[in-house]
Amino acid sequence: MPINFTVVPVEDAEGSGGGNSSSSVAAVGEGSRPVSLGKIFRVEEDDDNSQGPHSGDDGQRESSPFINTDNDREHYYEGKNMALFEEEMDSNPMVSSLLNKLANYTNLTQGVREHEEAEYEDGIRRVAVMVPQMGTFIGVYLPCMQNILGVILFLRLTWIVGTAGILGSFAIVSMCCICTLLTAISMSAIATNGVVPAGGSYYMISRSLGPEFGGAVGLCFYLGTTFAGSMYILGTIEILLIYIAPKAPMFEELSNNMRVYGTCCLLLMALVVFVGVKYVNKLSLVFLAWVVLSILATYAGAIKTIIEPPEINTCLLGNRSLKNYMFKTCAKTALVKNVTAFTELWSIFCESDDANATCDEYFTLNNLTEIQAIPGLLSGVINDNLWGEYGPANTNIEKKSQPSVQVQDSSGDTSMPYVSNDIATYFTLLVGIYFPSVTGIMAGSNRSGDLRDAQRSIPVGTIMAILTTSFIYISFVVLFGACIEGVVLRDKFGYSVNKTPVIGILAWPSPWVIVIGAFFSCCGAGLQSLTGAPRLLQAIARDEIIPFLQVFGHGKANGEPTWALLLTVGICEIGILIASLDAVAPILSMFFLMCYLFVNLACAVQTLLCTPNWRPRFKFYHWTLSFLGMSLCLSLMFISSWYYALVAMVIAGCLYKYIEYRGAVKEWGDGIRGLSLNAARYALIRLEEVPLHTKNWRPQLLVLCKLDSDLGVKHPRLLSFTTQLKAGKGLTIVSSVLEGTFMTRGNEAKTGEKNLKATMAAEKMKGFSHVVVSSNLRDGFSLLIQSAGLGGMKHNAVLMAWPTGWTEARDASARRNFIETVRETTAAQQALLVAKNIDHFPGNQDRLKEGTIDVWWIVHDGGLLMLLPFLLSQHKVWRKCKMRIFTVAHMEDNSIQMKKDLQMFLYHLRLDAVVEVVEMHESDISAFTYEKTLVMEQRSQLLKQMQLSRTEREREAQLIHDRNTASHSATNDRDAGAPPNRVQMTWTKEKLVNERNRHREGMDVKDLFNMRPEWENLNQSNVRRMHTAVKLNEVVLKKSRDSQLVLLNMPGPPKNKKGDSNYMEFLEVLMDGLDRVLLVRGGGREVITIYS
Repeated sequence: MPINFTVVPVEDAEGSGGGNSSSSVAAVGEGSRPVSLGKIFRVEEDDDNSQGPHSGDDGQRESSPFINTDNDREHYYEGKNMALFEEEMDSNPMVSSLLNKLANYTNLTQGVREHEEAEYEDGIRRVAVMVPQMGTFIGVYLPCMQNILGVILFLRLTWIVGTAGILGSFAIVSMCCICTLLTAISMSAIATNGVVPAGGSYYMISRSLGPEFGGAVGLCFYLGTTFAGSMYILGTIEILLIYIAPKAPMFEELSNNMRVYGTCCLLLMALVVFVGVKYVNKLSLVFLAWVVLSILATYAGAIKTIIEPPEINTCLLGNRSLKNYMFKTCAKTALVKNVTAFTELWSIFCESDDANATCDEYFTLNNLTEIQAIPGLLSGVINDNLWGEYGPANTNIEKKSQPSVQVQDSSGDTSMPYVSNDIATYFTLLVGIYFPSVTGIMAGSNRSGDLRDAQRSIPVGTIMAILTTSFIYISFVVLFGACIEGVVLRDKFGYSVNKTPVIGILAWPSPWVIVIGAFFSCCGAGLQSLTGAPRLLQAIARDEIIPFLQVFGHGKANGEPTWALLLTVGICEIGILIASLDAVAPILSMFFLMCYLFVNLACAVQTLLCTPNWRPRFKFYHWTLSFLGMSLCLSLMFISSWYYALVAMVIAGCLYKYIEYRGAVKEWGDGIRGLSLNAARYALIRLEEVPLHTKNWRPQLLVLCKLDSDLGVKHPRLLSFTTQLKAGKGLTIVSSVLEGTFMTRGNEAKTGEKNLKATMAAEKMKGFSHVVVSSNLRDGFSLLIQSAGLGGMKHNAVLMAWPTGWTEARDASARRNFIETVRETTAAQQALLVAKNIDHFPGNQDRLKEGTIDVWWIVHDGGLLMLLPFLLSQHKVWRKCKMRIFTVAHMEDNSIQMKKDLQMFLYHLRLDAVVEVVEMHESDISAFTYEKTLVMEQRSQLLKQMQLSRTEREREAQLIHDRNTASHSATNDRDAGAPPNRVQMTWTKEKLVNERNRHREGMDVKDLFNMRPEWENLNQSNVRRMHTAVKLNEVVLKKSRDSQLVLLNMPGPPKNKKGDSNYMEFLEVLMDGLDRVLLVRGGGREVITIYS
């Protein structure tokens, strides 16, 4: 649907706003003429189009709605018609400014800038860059044609047709061409979805699938391009040594000559690339012209065979093809001056030039015949070449329809002039060797910056180039099979036709057209590979996603990637040392197929996600085509070479994991992140549909951290302990609360959250961080407990540190916040973990050599007490600690049976632990318990008085004094009824201190007797609770004083809030004397089960 824009001119009202100086100036200068919108809002822009030094991360530029934002300066505002938006001008420029930026945008060329193009003005390097003017034909079509048509076409296609047959070759060509066509469709969609800067395919994949996939596949594409350079150089040397200068070899074996001459050629090409690539670019048109001329010569030669087939013959001994460059006459004897003489063949197959000489058996039994190497289109040879003929290495090439007398196979005898297969041939090998001939489809997208209209030129030019080259390849398959004899087609190096390329004998007017065209094509393609591969590596290095590649992002002053070129030459030398074009071709096929696979995957992912930014101008794509292309790429990888495919995948996988763990964090708006969002949304909805089963329960922690005055984490060991608990791989949310309002402390909240993330990273903790601002800490904690998490990924347990300073604090806020947090977690049916002395807990770098984790199982809380030690033991810090479980038996319990039952229960739970039952006998309440209770209630009363005003404090003191006097006077006359439930006396601060000192020094019988009236006035419920805490603490200290960690059931807070301070005292007494304690309060549901 077309979108229509209407530009409305806005005029200043005449004579208005006399106080506005800018309006007055405009009125004087312009009279009453209307002021344009451009004059009201001016934007100063820097006209310098030079590329500055590399800035590293381009994420800010890519995420901006503008295209050029680096050189923006302060926006000036004049006029008053847009005064309503005046305060937003800095962050939200007007539409006129945006349109001006779009109109003036020029994407700098990605070509190489030479030394002579650099200018230095005022010490600042400037580069003059012309506006790109290339169209579809010059900018995309011809570069793709030049990269696609190359060495395989001239040196291996005839051999592939002869070996696989016309039908097999047609299948190979069709599969590969369809694969590249589908990839080109996906690439066109990605390339037209925005500007594609330097990097080409790497940029498209990385920005679509993220830095991990982009870096891994980008390096695979770099390796493929580098090995392509090796293949082209090997093709160049093969043409040079076999067809142009056959006397140049220095060694008998061709492979050694390929290594020596290939290394020299590589160094020469690298020197050319280093000195000046612009000469390579200027020669590229010459190279392409020779390639086109060679193709036209081949078509002309095929047409000429209809009229007059060329007089080129090949010699057969029986049905075996012979290397006719080793002899001149295809006969055993020849008539020379009316005298029968033995030919060169006789000398080769026989021991002497004597008629009675001993000759090779096959030579003796079979006759020599000459057949036409190119019978022509109308000869019917196409019927013989329909099916393929595969064979093992060193197998003689034979014409099956030719009669012969078979003898013992002499294959592998290099002294005989038989033409044989140098390698074993099979269909999948031919696929791997042929596929590099259809690569090069990225040439247009790599030059997107040099195009006049990249979003139109790239799809049209690339697809037209693929269709053109596909037609050329398919037509050549048919022409070769219909014109050339099968034994000649299977002759890879043209030994049976005087060391002439087989495609050359078909060409018209001369085979040298093919030889020169193939030589120039290989040279040009090799130079292009050595030019493109270092720049691709430089683009990857400059993104800084792979740390060890950063050195390759630098180069010469003019931007030449010198270090990347050196690495490329080193890798290219590895391919040359292989010294076989047929062995190198499948290697680069793997890397190119890997790249094309991920291009299709990127398009499919973006299409299926339906992201708002996915708006390609190329509309002829569909996700099914992308998946088909991806499947075809994967199939071709394993068809070509399954072990090479596995190696390529392992390399890409290792690079992916390396970038994931060590690479820089980048946010490019990639599709993988969008895919993760969709998957997360789907998973959260599914989790919400059904309740969680006990077998899937794991601690999903909300960690309540406290920040210090510098907004740093006060207890980092709390995060260390969280990491050690995460063997269950559950959710972790680390949060904190700041007091105040978000408007005033919003920046501090962001800083605190940043510090939380830094501490989490230092502790190697995976999870989320969140800092909220609330009017008070209690409301903030309540908000987090209620709303943290989302759907099925909400926390089910809260972890916090014990408030150690609550007794010294003048106000009771710390105590109240803690107790209210306990109450709210209980109400929310969430588990609560409270760590005492958290700073004494081991860090993630510590290793506990020995010790125990003691669990004191007093009441059943759903099994959380037993699950936590198991999770801790999975971490390397606690791995060597043994688990012990203690439970308490009373007088009426059978402790022996309890121990057996508990051991059986642990056996069914698959937990290894030592079980011990502790008997707690009924005993009288000790004087120490009464004293503890008395001190607790006096402290509570003192804190209550400290919070009263002066008048209220005096009134309260008088009231307590009166009640205390009445209580003492009634002591002698009271009945033996229930004691009062209130404290019937008041204590001053001095008396409280003296009483503490008296307790430390010990109490004799007289003192106890004198304290008796005060004990009787104590709240007996508090006395019983204190008695339980004291007795239980004694038992725990006796058994677990030296334990590495003690887990205790955490009793619930009192329902009556007046006893909150007493509750804290009980917990203090319970944990007294223990170093590392974890109080555990279950969430009200079973978290462990005996069932599978």
